[in-house]
Amino acid sequence: MSRQLAFVVPGPLDQRTGGYIYDRRIVEGLRAAGWTVRVHELAGSFPLVDATARAAAAQVMASDQPCGLVIDGLALPAFTGLLEARPQPWVALVHHPLALETGLRAAEAATLADLERCLLPLAARIVVTSPQTRRDLAAYGILPAKIGVVLPGTEPAPLAAGSGGPGVALLCVASLTARKGHLVLLEALASLADLPWQLTCVGSDQRDPAVAAEIRAALARLGLAERVRLVAEQAPAALAQYYANADLFVLASYHEGYGMVLAEALAHGLPIVATAAGAVPETVPTSAGRLVPPGDATALAAVLRQVLGDPAELARLAAGARLARRDLPDWPAAARGFAAELDQAGLT
Repeated sequence: MSRQLAFVVPGPLDQRTGGYIYDRRIVEGLRAAGWTVRVHELAGSFPLVDATARAAAAQVMASDQPCGLVIDGLALPAFTGLLEARPQPWVALVHHPLALETGLRAAEAATLADLERCLLPLAARIVVTSPQTRRDLAAYGILPAKIGVVLPGTEPAPLAAGSGGPGVALLCVASLTARKGHLVLLEALASLADLPWQLTCVGSDQRDPAVAAEIRAALARLGLAERVRLVAEQAPAALAQYYANADLFVLASYHEGYGMVLAEALAHGLPIVATAAGAVPETVPTSAGRLVPPGDATALAAVLRQVLGDPAELARLAAGARLARRDLPDWPAAARGFAAELDQAGLT
């Protein structure tokens, strides 16, 4: 088979979330290595797909039969009933199991789990972004040997200069969605009004407007409107400035398939307080961050109080982050690893 590849993503590839950034950088890396990659940006709703999404998936199957095929896991439900008879091998790219998304109703989660359990075994190879996600897929009865781990890369970054005070400048970079746990973070911070801190949350409020409205209501209800700033999603150059001006990175996710923003924080030498959600313990070393159980605002508040109230502890974690940044994987290595998985799947 030639080095031609159809790469399927749900919606525009230029979206600024970790999953889309990963997909985009892998496509760029494969093209640089000589692959011809045609990206299909499926219209419709995902992962609970609609007729538009299913029609778009059918069009991909009709138009790119001779090519190798990679399907982002978020788009995979649109291919129900289309992959069983495909003669060519294909690869599934799973950022995290769809059924683990926060905010799904029980019936929705069960539907997505059933779809993944049926569709993923049809892939010649499954690529995941962390060892934890490989373990998560064990619930579907998929043999670990069929799953390859290709960690995301991280762009090198200058060390953060910090806010310079007064107080500690906290930074959270995450879309305002249920999985990212903003409400838990705000509840934790509401009990720390006696400490000097300010929080900036950078992320889109358009992916789940209902959750974004809940977050704004919580700011008013908890009396945090003067201490927490919500900032829209930023282009990379502008986002880098937010990292540069921060003293501590915080994230209260319920689940992460890797946690690319955490790696970005480490690249800037920022200490981290986050939740031990999914792959986060594999991304954030104990020397650089303090982790608490997901959804536990009390535990999060206790750790934040320790870190915010102890300059020596904050400095210790910052030193750990500066060491950890040296070992972060890069994007060329990710592209090489992904190409190796395509070779193993028989797409070359």
